[in-house]
Amino acid sequence: MKRFYIQLPGNWIGRFNMKIFVIGGSGLLGSEVSRLAVEIGYDVYSSYNKNIPKYGKPVRLNLIETTLIPKVIERIAPDVIIHTAALTNVDKCETEKREAYKINYIATEVISKAYKPLGGKLIYISTDYVFDGERGLYSEGDTPNPINYYGYTKYKGEQSVSTILDDYLIVRTSVLYGPTPPYGKKSFVQWIIENLSLKRKIKVVKDQWNSPTLTTNLGQMILECIEKDLKGVIHLAGRERISRYTFALKVADIFGFESDLIEAVSMDDLNWIARRPRDSSLNVKKAMETLKNKPLSIDESLYMLKETINF
Repeated sequence: MKRFYIQLPGNWIGRFNMKIFVIGGSGLLGSEVSRLAVEIGYDVYSSYNKNIPKYGKPVRLNLIETTLIPKVIERIAPDVIIHTAALTNVDKCETEKREAYKINYIATEVISKAYKPLGGKLIYISTDYVFDGERGLYSEGDTPNPINYYGYTKYKGEQSVSTILDDYLIVRTSVLYGPTPPYGKKSFVQWIIENLSLKRKIKVVKDQWNSPTLTTNLGQMILECIEKDLKGVIHLAGRERISRYTFALKVADIFGFESDLIEAVSMDDLNWIARRPRDSSLNVKKAMETLKNKPLSIDESLYMLKETINF
C-alpha cells in the first residue's frame, strides 16, 4: 500500500491511507485515541459493543463473542490495531472471573491469532496493576507479579500478544482520566470533580501511589509510537509518582474546589473486594528519552484537561 506523508502541527507526520482499528473505540482511552487519529489523517475504524463511538467508522464487536473477531479483523484488514478494550473494574474482575478471563485474556489471544497472518502492528494497552506494588517506579524490564485477578488477566493478555505476534507494542499505563467521559465507568478525576462540584465529601486513600495519566497525552504518545515503529514494551504514563490523596488535592486546587471536602483514609479502611498494589507507579524514562510527545507532569495534565473538560 502506497503511503503519503505530510507534516502536521505538533511535530506529527500524518499517514494518509494508513488504516487503524481501535478496539474499544467508545471507551475513555479508545475514544480519545480515535479522535486524535482522525484529526491526524488516519483511516480510523472504532469498535464498540453497546455505545456507538463518536470518532472513526463504527464497527460492532462484542469481545465475548470470540468467533466473530477473526471475521471483523479480516474484513477491515488494518495496518495497526490499538487494543484498548478491557474489563477494568478491579472488584468486578475478582467476583466475575470468567467474564474477566474471556474479555481481558481470551479475546486478546483471539485478536492476536487472527491478526498474525495480516502482518500488521498490534498495540496492546496494559496496566500498572500487573505489578505487585511492593516498591513502585517499575521499569519495562521488571517482572510482573499481579496480586489481583484484573492484573492477572491483563498480564495473560501481554503474554499472548508477545508469544503470538512478531510486531507488537505492549503499553503499560496508570489511572487514566481525560476529557471524553467513558460510557459507564467514571474515571477517578471525573468522580472527584462531580462530587466536589456538588460539595459532597469524599474519601481518598493516602497510602496508594500511581502515575495518573491524561488520555490526550497517552493518545499522542501511542500515535507517535506507531510513527516511530516501536516494538516490545513501553511504559506510557504520567511523569510523576503521587498518592491518590495528594492527587485529589491537586485536582481540587486546579479546578477551584474546597479541599477540606477530601478526607484522607487508609487502604485498609475501604471495603474493596480485590487487593490493590500499594505502589504501582511506573518509570517512564524510556518514553522521556524516546518520544517528542513526552509524559506530562500532573500540573501540565490537569491544566490541559481544564481547558477541554466537559463533564
